[in-house]
Amino acid sequence: MKLKYKRIFFVSLAFFLITLFWQCYDTLIPKILTDKFGMSQTLSGIFMALDNMLALFLLPLFGAISDKFKSKWGKRTPFIVVGTVLACVMFVSLSFADNWQLTNIEKVASDDRTAVLTELYEFDPEVSVFVEEKNMTETKKLSEFFEKDEFLAIEMFDENGVITSDYQNYVVSARQAYAWHRTVENPAPMIIFIVLLLFTLLSMSIFRSPAVALMPDVTPKPLRSKANAVVNMLGGIAGALVLGLGIVFATDKPQNSLMSYSVFFSVIAGLMMLSLIIFVLTVRENKWANEAHEVSVKYGIEDEEQEEAAKKGDRHLSRGELRSLILLLLSVAFWYIGYNSVTSKYSVYAPEVLGVGFNTTLLVAMVVAFVAFVPVAIISSKLGRRKTILLGVALLGGSFLVASFMRAGTSEWLMYIFFGLAGIGWAAINVNSFPMVVELATGSDVGKYTGLYYTASMAAQAVAPVLGGVFLDWLGMEVLFPFGFVAVALSFVTMLFVRHGDAKPTVADVIENADD
Repeated sequence: MKLKYKRIFFVSLAFFLITLFWQCYDTLIPKILTDKFGMSQTLSGIFMALDNMLALFLLPLFGAISDKFKSKWGKRTPFIVVGTVLACVMFVSLSFADNWQLTNIEKVASDDRTAVLTELYEFDPEVSVFVEEKNMTETKKLSEFFEKDEFLAIEMFDENGVITSDYQNYVVSARQAYAWHRTVENPAPMIIFIVLLLFTLLSMSIFRSPAVALMPDVTPKPLRSKANAVVNMLGGIAGALVLGLGIVFATDKPQNSLMSYSVFFSVIAGLMMLSLIIFVLTVRENKWANEAHEVSVKYGIEDEEQEEAAKKGDRHLSRGELRSLILLLLSVAFWYIGYNSVTSKYSVYAPEVLGVGFNTTLLVAMVVAFVAFVPVAIISSKLGRRKTILLGVALLGGSFLVASFMRAGTSEWLMYIFFGLAGIGWAAINVNSFPMVVELATGSDVGKYTGLYYTASMAAQAVAPVLGGVFLDWLGMEVLFPFGFVAVALSFVTMLFVRHGDAKPTVADVIENADD
């Protein structure tokens, strides 16, 4: 029985709509928190970690609940439907709170540059700026840095279209200080925004583990890396679609930092609902899961006794399997700390340090990753999952190391090359890491092991924005990629000692070449 790609495509729509949400969330929510509410990088990092903190408890919970859940629609599908509908409603509602805050800071959200600069200068906030000549950070009133005429003469872009250092260092900093002052004076928009954000994240937590566990449910173990490549391809398309729409809506332009996101959020929610409708109309969860189980028993991948022991809770991992599971989850945590610390702050980092928008470079990484998913799956079937992951980690870490030296004026083509290599590395990791974890599961506890995988990744992503924010506030934006490199390097070390979780190639060959 060969992998049924059409089935996996429709199953992957659940992951597709999840990625639509998270790509939009990761790129725009930090901008809203810092640009419109005026939060520091550390404080915005704490709020960006909310989803991961919730996930530590909710993803394993809903994964385990869905393992035991039974209905005529399957054990995962009801969670996917309910969670998606709630998440879409809450997500669109977020934009209304965002618009409320825009009215709170309307005097600095105007297109009249002179009026905005005048308002900021008269507000005269304290700004902290790193002065290269003195090799130190100075914190002073805006009026101590500039005379009014000098400040009003600051342009956003130079003759090459690159954002000027004075605008980034002084105008943006003053505008964020102004926004925070207005937030403290009238906290209602922020309170409503955070409450809606919390409910949005709760809604996403309902179905994330069940949605991801669905692929292993309907796929025999040796075919899961290939199936996961399809899942990640759909995720890559979703991410690229969001970034492409971001380019159309110009969400990454410095001059649009204070734009309204109502239409953009509504479009994303609409695409999520469309994906859900197609999913519900095409996926036959119970039928497909039963067929996968019969194939697994037929070819000796799983046996009935093992399955019954798992159902009764009598099956335990061997000492070696347990050690590999722990090391594998540590590896997951480390590479997610490195990767998420970069992606959660890149929308702020790109205009400040590189002087470019963030959508195009992220889009390049996603497109390259998309192209790499199938070749990576083929390579992993030859080299094994573990070796392929190690190659991917080395590629991702190396790309972060090189990116550490990139600054404004660096050739954009050079940026594209190394972001593309990072995309290939991340594809190699993503295609194989989740299948390695659920390789240790049986059909009846896939949700539990999916929860363990996401506990590790979410714990890492809860830590990453906070740690990243602290380091960025303390040492400056330039430390972002070095921080990511160190975390990824640690994942390479722990992954070296993982000994279980690879597919059995002999069984895979039998299944791939067997008649339907």
